Amino acid sequence: MIQCNFSLPPEYVLRKAKPFDMWLIIFFVFRARLDPSQLRWQQFWVIECDGHLVAFGQLRNFHLAQELGGLFVAPAWRNRGLGTFLMQHLIAQANQPLYLKCLKHQLVNFYTVRGFVPVNFKNLPPSLKPKFGLSQLRKRLTKAFVLFMKYEYPN
Repeated sequence: MIQCNFSLPPEYVLRKAKPFDMWLIIFFVFRARLDPSQLRWQQFWVIECDGHLVAFGQLRNFHLAQELGGLFVAPAWRNRGLGTFLMQHLIAQANQPLYLKCLKHQLVNFYTVRGFVPVNFKNLPPSLKPKFGLSQLRKRLTKAFVLFMKYEYPN
């Protein structure tokens, strides 16, 4: 488990998502071109400020694995440590090996410095291969950037 070096200022609230959050989460997922599969409000954590949802992230559950997905910080709220705080919280909630799919070169370092390492598609757990298979096919056919990563727990 990684230690969170950042605490939320009092105007921010970290909480489990509620059913009424889903429409805004869905809107941001599609607007940011995030993975729209398995959008279950019960799997999301959100950060709000003054009653406005400003960040969210999800732990998707698979057999013997979890996926950190749908990590999003609203543009006006970026570069304040909210993504790091939320990611660290989700890592602490994970109870299975944790994976993610990175689709942007500029995010690789963000994930790497937070404990994720690249993993080859063939080394993914069998339960994740069907889900990540389309991305792997897209990578092969279009040479699009796709990097699968696994969280390595620090010693």
